Amino acid sequence: MRHLVSGRKLNRTSSHRSAMFSNMATSILEKERITTTLTKAKEVRGVVERLITYGKKGDLHGIRLASRRINDKTVLKKLFEDIAPGYKDREGGYTRIIKIGERKGDNAPMSIIELVGRGNPDPVRKSKKKAKTKSAPQKTAAPETTTEQPMEKVDAVEEQKPHISEEAVKQEKMDLADASEDKAQEEEK
Repeated sequence: MRHLVSGRKLNRTSSHRSAMFSNMATSILEKERITTTLTKAKEVRGVVERLITYGKKGDLHGIRLASRRINDKTVLKKLFEDIAPGYKDREGGYTRIIKIGERKGDNAPMSIIELVGRGNPDPVRKSKKKAKTKSAPQKTAAPETTTEQPMEKVDAVEEQKPHISEEAVKQEKMDLADASEDKAQEEEK
C-alpha cells in the first residue's frame, strides 16, 4: 500500500529525481519561466517555493539550505537579493503552472511553470481586458476640401518647422505661391 508516500517517482531513481529537481529549480529561478511536462512542473513547484521561502528568511541558515539545491552562485545571489524580497508580502503561491497542450512526439501534457509577478506579461494567456472591451466603430471622415489660402499654408509650415532659417521659409512661401498660381491656371483651362 502507498499510504502517506508523497511525491511522484517519475520513473527515475531517487538521486536522479533529486538532481533533476535541483536543475529545474535553478532554471526556473534563473530564467523565471520554463516549459516542461505537467507532472514535473507540479513536483518542482514545491522545491521552488521552498527555496523562495528560504530566500525570504535571508539568514545564514537559509542560505546554506538553499545552496544544497542551487549549485550556481549567481542564481543563489539572485534568489536572495532580487527574487525573494519581491515576495516579502506574499504568503506562498510564488509559482504558476499554465497548461499549454500536448507534446507533438508522445502526446505528453506540457505546461509552463513561472514565477508569479515577474518579467513580461504572459504571452500564453490572452488578456481579459482586451477581449471584453470592444472599440466603438470609428466614423470615417469625409476628405476635407482645401479652401485655405496660400498664406495660411505658409503659417502652418512655419509652425511645424521653427528651426528652419528665414531664407528657407521665404523659399517655401515662393514655392507655395507658385504652386497655387499653377493650380489656378489649370482650373481656368
